[in-house]
Amino acid sequence: MIIKPMFSKYLRPLIFLLCLICFSSLSYASEYEIVITKGNTAYSSGQYKEAINLYTSLISKGLESPELYYNLGNSYFKLNDIPHAVLWYERAKRLAPGNEDINFNLNVANSKITDKIEPLPDFFMKRWLKALSDSFPMDSWAIAGIAFLITALLFFTLYISSRVLLLRKFGFWAGSSILLLSLGCLLLAWGSYRSFQLDQSAIITNPTVTVKSSPDEKSTDIFIIHEGSKVQLVDHIGNWYEIRIANGSVGWVEQDNFEKI
Repeated sequence: MIIKPMFSKYLRPLIFLLCLICFSSLSYASEYEIVITKGNTAYSSGQYKEAINLYTSLISKGLESPELYYNLGNSYFKLNDIPHAVLWYERAKRLAPGNEDINFNLNVANSKITDKIEPLPDFFMKRWLKALSDSFPMDSWAIAGIAFLITALLFFTLYISSRVLLLRKFGFWAGSSILLLSLGCLLLAWGSYRSFQLDQSAIITNPTVTVKSSPDEKSTDIFIIHEGSKVQLVDHIGNWYEIRIANGSVGWVEQDNFEKI
């Protein structure tokens, strides 16, 4: 008599479910590639509006990637829609801050906007840390930090378990050095994540916007800002948002004048 394991009746449905999930993932990836290919073909053919529609259809399904945002920025740039080109380049930069192509095209797009706002100078250490943090994506810093941590633990294991004095010294100093590298990478990853979460920026999309002294249409006009300019969102009351521009000036604008990055 053959005795079947008790779990056998659950095994087949589980395998079927896993196969179904894998098949769905492959189908979704295939659909994604098809739409991307169609969008790239439309872009190469000069059909920039069609390319935008195709790329946007993927974003509406929850897909996000720096390459996709970069392609959208290029499409808007070709249509001479500079504000939306800047917007999508900035969104791409948030996901891949160190990408040279994204940064180059963003600088080109920024050179075409009306406002040339001189930013407030940053402390040199802050600039250096930001440049270092932006040199790799947040995920890369986290992965490197975890990899260094595991390596450090291996060297500390050598330090604890070895009976050879030279190996013990090597394990201790190598483990300590790599542990410091791990902490540095993890701190950079945490800083990038915190900056990503706290950064509330937007791009002005209306041609000309009058910034007010308070969240009221009848309040005093402070200054004028033009489409394509990047602003920081400081606070909001109802439909009004307090903004800060690069030179430190602050004021209030209505929400329909910008799109959040």
